[in-house]
Amino acid sequence: MLNEEIQEKLNQQVNNELYAAYIYQAMGAQFEAESLEGFASWMDLQTQEELEHARKIYDYINERGGRVELRAIAEPPKDFGTPLEAFQAALEHEEMVTGKINELVSLARKHDDYATESFLQWFVDEQVEEEDSVNAIIDKLEMIGGASSGIYILNNELGRRQ
Repeated sequence: MLNEEIQEKLNQQVNNELYAAYIYQAMGAQFEAESLEGFASWMDLQTQEELEHARKIYDYINERGGRVELRAIAEPPKDFGTPLEAFQAALEHEEMVTGKINELVSLARKHDDYATESFLQWFVDEQVEEEDSVNAIIDKLEMIGGASSGIYILNNELGRRQ
């Protein structure tokens, strides 16, 4: 059985992951509207990843005899600015999620909940990958400096993500 405090924080994390999916979907919608289909495709895949993360936690709560409590998902921003600004916002959100995962690990340790700590290790590793992926795109966008030819090439590259 899950500790009540851990269950509460895991439920909050389900909401954080769903909100991340919502943000990425909103970014994808903006890129679609700007005819940046490759950027939009990248965001759509990211949306799916975040939904999978939420489901992993949802399933874990149930496996441990807890109760999933779904909450309202906040409305995402309507405009994310330039592609660079959008990816900077994505990185900022991923860093927030990393902080929340780290807090969960600390909480599991505090309650000697080794199963939850073990479960969360996957998320710790995943966040390193998430931040690195977004940082790499930010680096490319900074090199491009808004040049339309560079955006065009990066759009094609991002569209090849599987």
